[in-house]
Amino acid sequence: MGTIEERYRKRKSKNDIRKAVLTAVKIGGFLTLAMVAPNSLQYLKSFGITPGKRQKEIMARSRDRLVKDGLLKYDGKFVKLTDKGQTVLESLELKDWKIDKPKKWDGKWRMLIFDIPETRKSLRDKVRHTLLHIGFLRIQDSVWIYPYDCEDFVTLLKADFKIGKDLLYLIVDSIEYDKSYKKYFNLLLDN
Repeated sequence: MGTIEERYRKRKSKNDIRKAVLTAVKIGGFLTLAMVAPNSLQYLKSFGITPGKRQKEIMARSRDRLVKDGLLKYDGKFVKLTDKGQTVLESLELKDWKIDKPKKWDGKWRMLIFDIPETRKSLRDKVRHTLLHIGFLRIQDSVWIYPYDCEDFVTLLKADFKIGKDLLYLIVDSIEYDKSYKKYFNLLLDN
């Protein structure tokens, strides 16, 4: 069955290949890319995937699975991204998102407040998991803070999860009793 680390590596590799295929189709069509430039699979190195003897076979199998799952569709000789495929690709890209931290904190908190109904509990859990992954701190059930500008990330989050008005982004000058928050984000030296 394998250790937890082995299963994680296998799942990460599968997601990397899935992301590579979806990105290739988004950029210009997977079949077009493979036919026009046989060595074009070399660009997969940017995804951390090292081309090997069976790489084309692995990519073709992945492509076929993505078609079966409804993420890609054939359009004549070409493969195109479906709406569902676009959503999955954005989700994979969101997981890789990193927020740049400036050298000096501007003293303002970025606060996210969301109100996602119980009927969409799984979506609410995905939002929470994503915020934790990025590095936000939960200060109440649906109130999260982050010390650096993250407006681009929030826009992507709203679009990806289709939560528009359910999530509010605030820039706050101060929060009561914020010493523990500053300590959490290592900001005590910045003041």
